Amino acid sequence: MRPDPGGCFCCRRPVRANSCVANGEVRNGYVRSSAAAAAAAAGQIHHVTQNGGLYKRPFNEGFEETPMLVAVLTYVGYGVLTLFGYLRDFLRHWRIEKCHHATEREEQKDFVSLYQDFENFYTRNLYMRIRDNWNRPICSVPGARVDIMERQSHDYNWSFKYTGNVIKDVINMGSYNYLGFARNTGPCQEAAARVLEEYGVGVCSTRQEIGNLDKHEGLEKLVASFLGVEAAMAYGMGFATNSMNIPALVSKGCLILSDELNHASLVLGARLSGATIRVFKHNNMQSLEKLLKDAIVYGQPRTRRPWKKILILVEGIYSMEGSIVRLPEVIALKKKYKAYLYLDEAHSIGALGPTGRGVVDYFGLDPEDVDIMMGTFTKSFGASGGYIGGKKALIDYLRTHSHSAVYATSLSPPVVEQIVTSMKCIMGQDGTTLGKECIQQLAENVRYFRRRLKSMGFIIYGNEDSPVVPLMLYMPAKIGAFGREMLKRNIGVVVVGFPATPIIESRARFCLSAAHTREMLDTALKEIDEVGDLLHLKYSRHRSVPLLDRPFDETTYEETED
Repeated sequence: MRPDPGGCFCCRRPVRANSCVANGEVRNGYVRSSAAAAAAAAGQIHHVTQNGGLYKRPFNEGFEETPMLVAVLTYVGYGVLTLFGYLRDFLRHWRIEKCHHATEREEQKDFVSLYQDFENFYTRNLYMRIRDNWNRPICSVPGARVDIMERQSHDYNWSFKYTGNVIKDVINMGSYNYLGFARNTGPCQEAAARVLEEYGVGVCSTRQEIGNLDKHEGLEKLVASFLGVEAAMAYGMGFATNSMNIPALVSKGCLILSDELNHASLVLGARLSGATIRVFKHNNMQSLEKLLKDAIVYGQPRTRRPWKKILILVEGIYSMEGSIVRLPEVIALKKKYKAYLYLDEAHSIGALGPTGRGVVDYFGLDPEDVDIMMGTFTKSFGASGGYIGGKKALIDYLRTHSHSAVYATSLSPPVVEQIVTSMKCIMGQDGTTLGKECIQQLAENVRYFRRRLKSMGFIIYGNEDSPVVPLMLYMPAKIGAFGREMLKRNIGVVVVGFPATPIIESRARFCLSAAHTREMLDTALKEIDEVGDLLHLKYSRHRSVPLLDRPFDETTYEETED
């Protein structure tokens, strides 16, 4: 969006004569380099760089606007699908429609509907058209290449039958195997196999009872050392690490400030806590600061008492946008308004930073500035589970108050060993440089892949250093078509649509890995280029809109009353 003449992008206030500095241009308090200012004047808005000395490195992140024609056609597409859906429901009702797989069985007619009407309608008439793009079973290690079991449907994707054939050596562009540790050979597999022989598979108890192994204690010490914090605690499930620990940290009378694009586990944990929830615009520091100011000035609704706690929830890398949290600014606001910060590093731990220690390492910040550091072992470490790191007092509290600590079964010993071995490899404690090489290889792959996609004319979201690469598809018919065409060409991709994304922002999401060779990436890019031409997906006009320059509507946040 272009700024108003003589005004700034977000707040539409006139720019004062002294709002420029010697080395750049200031907009909304954010310093923009003179090159970026010139690019903005030329209509090529691309970069938002160092902000008042908070950033020690350039922060390049942009989101190209959806072309108006594409947005209109996308809405029209959903409208046509909806109209045909109602028409088919009408024909089913009068027994004219031959396909009755979408109707309830006779024995269920007298029961209350299990789903809401619109959810049922959406599943029957929209989702089922492209259901074959999801839940594809693989029968190999989820490495750089995978084997996929072939299946067919003869009832419009309501059920599938396996043909017995296997699609071999599909290039895997969908798994979160960022550092390539999801393997069935090598030091991690060998270490896990040794532990399997000694400890077995299951623990059959919780940590508080008889399921606390020496392996668990060693893992938590290693995680704390890796993160640079006093203590850490490991959990058996990444989703539950968020959804079960947030309710242990905040409750009624507390305020949660949550990014609008936070993961479902963070949203669920916030709702289960009973705290008041207010949502700020994605990565928008003006929006966050306004909510913090209001929280301090007005306090709790009705009583106006001060909030017991204010907790800011953010992610390191946002898994659908590919964007990176503006952590230096979030920490500055957190310190200014005496709030607490909960950082979810599920996708960023291992994948960002010169030493793989996540977004804190990426920005060169002090881990002590983050009150609760959460992450998972399911991505960069090729295992399962999650962790929380922080002050020793925090971890001691969670050991006795977290539902996922008190009631959940302990991590499987071979899984623990996979995490320990891969983490030591990243830290260089295995006596090799393999971990460092994997981190560097991932960074090179990310920059190369993103640069090539942009040069082809695709609209790509997110930060230039993010291994999550969303390629915008927009129209509903192109969601299924893209996934099918790529599989025909032996490329496995993940496609995402409504309601997981906004209705006009359907996309394909690529996840880069250090295990991808340049040859694999070139093969994938060649096929993506062909499919892009076939489906007319090259919408880019090469005019990115940095997130800070998107208009900020002060009224668009929700509040859950006590």
